[in-house]
Amino acid sequence: PSSRSTELVFPSTVRLDRENICAIGRLQSLREIHSLYLQQNQIEKIENLCCFPNLWFLSLAGNRIRRVENLQPLRHLRVLDLSHNQIQTLDPDELPRSLRLLDLTGNECTHQDGYRELVVGALPHLLQLDAQPIHGGVGEEEEEEGSSSSEDEDEFFSESSGPFTADKDFFVDLHRELAGRSRRRRREALEEHQTRLEELEELRERRGLLLPPAPL
Repeated sequence: PSSRSTELVFPSTVRLDRENICAIGRLQSLREIHSLYLQQNQIEKIENLCCFPNLWFLSLAGNRIRRVENLQPLRHLRVLDLSHNQIQTLDPDELPRSLRLLDLTGNECTHQDGYRELVVGALPHLLQLDAQPIHGGVGEEEEEEGSSSSEDEDEFFSESSGPFTADKDFFVDLHRELAGRSRRRRREALEEHQTRLEELEELRERRGLLLPPAPL
């Protein structure tokens, strides 16, 4: 495989798109991976993703997948792109309830009777389906025990309104947004800490002026 197949475009992100991959092989547990690009390959089956227990977005767009399956172990998955595959029918129970953004455009299953209602009914926290916003959805999720969802992640999804498409390097832009927010928060926390230190020093100086001089 080319060196690009192991390229890390951002910490905790693995990019394996457009690598002519036919199957998702078994890997050792990669708990630190949060984002996985597998779009534009020749993958026929969703499998062996349990090695990414903390995955919160996944792109499998433009493959040869016929069935949605084996996603339930991904308890923290928030973004899933399965657009332009070969999914004929959809069982909504196979989708993780944690999903916020889902794209199935370009699949035959989107034409089945009651498709949108079935998906929305099965995913109470969904904010966007096939690039269309969900109205009246649950904005905040009570995380299951053991969830590692970050405050930055939740804030991003609650504010996101643009269409979710892998073709527009959505993931790279998302990471930049989250990284920028994280830097701003660290900077604000540092500034607040410095202000507190200055206030404490000022109080000490005032206290020193008020106290009588120590006896010789």
